[in-house]
Amino acid sequence: MRSACRLHTRGSEPLPADVSQQRYGPAVNKVTTTDSSNSEAAPLWAHSRNLPGTRHTLEDHLRGSASLARRFGSAFGAGELAEYLALIHDAGKGSCAWQHGLDQAEKKQRKVGVPHKEAGAWLAASHAGVPFGAVVQGHHGGLPELQAVKDLVHAVKTGAHANQALIEEAIARTAAVVPEIVPTRRITLPAWLAHATGPEGKLNRDLLVRMLFSCVVDADFLDTSAHFANTPAQVRADADMTHLLEVFDTRRNEALSRRRASKIDGIRRRVYEETVAAATGAPGMYVLHVPTGGGKTLTSAGFALHHAVAHGHRRVVVAVPYTSITQQNARTYRDMLDPDDPDLPPTVLEHHSSVDLDGAKGTWARTAAENWDAPFVVTTTVQLFESLFSHRPAAMRKIHRLAGAVIVLDEVQALPDRLLAPILSALRGLVDHFGTTVVLTSATQPAFWSLSQLDGLPRRQLIADPAELFEELRRVTYDWRTGPDVTWESMADEIGRRSGRQTLTVVNTTKDAAHLHRLLEERASGTVLHLSTRMTAGHRGEVIEHIRRLLEYGGDIHVVSTQLIEAGVDLDFPRVFRAWAPAESLQQAAGRCNREGHQAHGTVVVFKVHDAGQPRDKAYSAALDATAAHIGPNLARPDNLDALDKYYPLRYTLQGSGPASMGAHIDTLRAQLDFPAVDDAFRMIDDTLNRPVVVIRDEAHRAAVEADIAALRSPYPCGTEPLRRLQPHTAQLPRHEADAALTAGLAEPVIGNLLLWNGAYHPHRGLDPAQPEDRTAFLL
Repeated sequence: MRSACRLHTRGSEPLPADVSQQRYGPAVNKVTTTDSSNSEAAPLWAHSRNLPGTRHTLEDHLRGSASLARRFGSAFGAGELAEYLALIHDAGKGSCAWQHGLDQAEKKQRKVGVPHKEAGAWLAASHAGVPFGAVVQGHHGGLPELQAVKDLVHAVKTGAHANQALIEEAIARTAAVVPEIVPTRRITLPAWLAHATGPEGKLNRDLLVRMLFSCVVDADFLDTSAHFANTPAQVRADADMTHLLEVFDTRRNEALSRRRASKIDGIRRRVYEETVAAATGAPGMYVLHVPTGGGKTLTSAGFALHHAVAHGHRRVVVAVPYTSITQQNARTYRDMLDPDDPDLPPTVLEHHSSVDLDGAKGTWARTAAENWDAPFVVTTTVQLFESLFSHRPAAMRKIHRLAGAVIVLDEVQALPDRLLAPILSALRGLVDHFGTTVVLTSATQPAFWSLSQLDGLPRRQLIADPAELFEELRRVTYDWRTGPDVTWESMADEIGRRSGRQTLTVVNTTKDAAHLHRLLEERASGTVLHLSTRMTAGHRGEVIEHIRRLLEYGGDIHVVSTQLIEAGVDLDFPRVFRAWAPAESLQQAAGRCNREGHQAHGTVVVFKVHDAGQPRDKAYSAALDATAAHIGPNLARPDNLDALDKYYPLRYTLQGSGPASMGAHIDTLRAQLDFPAVDDAFRMIDDTLNRPVVVIRDEAHRAAVEADIAALRSPYPCGTEPLRRLQPHTAQLPRHEADAALTAGLAEPVIGNLLLWNGAYHPHRGLDPAQPEDRTAFLL
């Protein structure tokens, strides 16, 4: 059914300066219909026909989206504002041009091609405030900079906008069916926003716009998807956190009863009990400072669930720095929380780039991963913060779920120094204004409260005396190899021939890992294994499981790894070697030594090889210098808390006070509401250093991998699923090596930075860096 659209307008006079005072009368009067043949006006449409052949009316879509957005925004006291922004987000579809375009789009299977965002953006700016116009203006293409919204408002206000008549007509026609798009009073804003002045206030305003954008985008997606699926919008009811806590406590006790007894079980139990006893404390920012092996994984989850029950939090979000730990922790939490009934939706959602979202529950997982509609989410810090600081709808759709949540940031020492300013200011904003509690967990707690972003924010320690706990859990001694006679060959001799049957060696670069692995293959008995990002993610996972089995059965094993093994990978070696590195890395490596306390003490050997590689990074160099000032053979141990308290402030100071040192320039852009510029500047991973490379390791996966690559190369949209499925088959190469491989024909482009590898893949070292005298090492 077509809309009656024989219309004329009365020119392009400017709209009223304050339309909120007059029910939009003059603007509505500018547009009149000359087609009175139908006594009942035809409906306005929002979307084309679904499979049963039904179109989606504009009124239903706006009201449906508004209802969902109000529910989402109510979590942070902005329900009315979120509802209004969703109610007007597609108001521009009311124009005759857009309605006619929908007719043509259905016939010719093309896009409508008529602008529709400006009308809603103008309404948002007029009735809520100019910054909120960005929410509507960007609901398809991404949040724009504030100046773009100001320019739009000025153009419409003065009657100079290129689509002036289209905007006026759309508002008038949409208001005829949804009158509330032109309210009779100003839309209510969160009370705290009136006091959002100064630098901190401007950052919180940025955070509010982001959260509202997430509400509107998610509501729009859900209501639209429901139309095309011909089902009601699927939104999961808030979980019964009391029930989840009961399930967690029961299963945790059962799991502990089945574990092999450890000398430190009693200490872990006291840590858990002290931590959960603090869960009744007020929402805010908490610190869980526990040595490696102290049971942080279950303890932090226990606190989060107890705290959620005590204060009505809606979900728990656990973010960890590495995919391998995400997978490990997600398995643990699924065992603790997922329902036994396979017909019930899972409790735990694992969301990161490597997870396989296909399978028996694939539909649920894909939907939940887009908007984190789950009671317990396990993700990576990259996924969390790059979504929070994005400006794209798909990435930001989930972030409103952080309001009223407990966020557990595991291994916080891995957060990059160069981004600490925006990360800490955003976390503080979530705590201060969005009902969020944040838990910072690590064995090496950074001195975040020495930075200005946390000035005045209470620091709530979950363990009253961490120093006493560290002394009680001390399970290793440190040896040092720092003389001029320390070489890779001498270390390989010591590791392979004089250090027992089971060793782990952690080095700083993939090149050093490959080199030492070759030397140990010549010198060591037993199994010699390698771990680095030059191996595919799937390959690394297989090796880690192989290591666990060999350790469990007492096999002879020597492992060489980059630092990817340090944070959170639950392995226990009697002797660990660590190449010289920042203090927190030395202590994290020690966490893989005598982890369960089965020996009187383990040994950690810290060694310096004069030609060892180091990351080329200002923050890393500062960390090494700060470590050398306080930690070493004639100084403090890496786990000395007094030394660490001095180490972190010195490390921050050595990076200088310039805006870029801690990412303060990003907060400047946030204060200006320049959303695209923030997105460009905020990168958790420096993708200029490496390129991802897809490797087909075996013929069993060739057809599936090639199909996904073909989908990515196709001119037709394929979504993110092919990329996710390819993650287990993806390794990393330094950019200069990747470029050389392209030139040599050993790799070929797929899409963007992604390459397909056509060269050799070493069964132990993956994309093994070729020796200078052997350029055939990469060839098949």
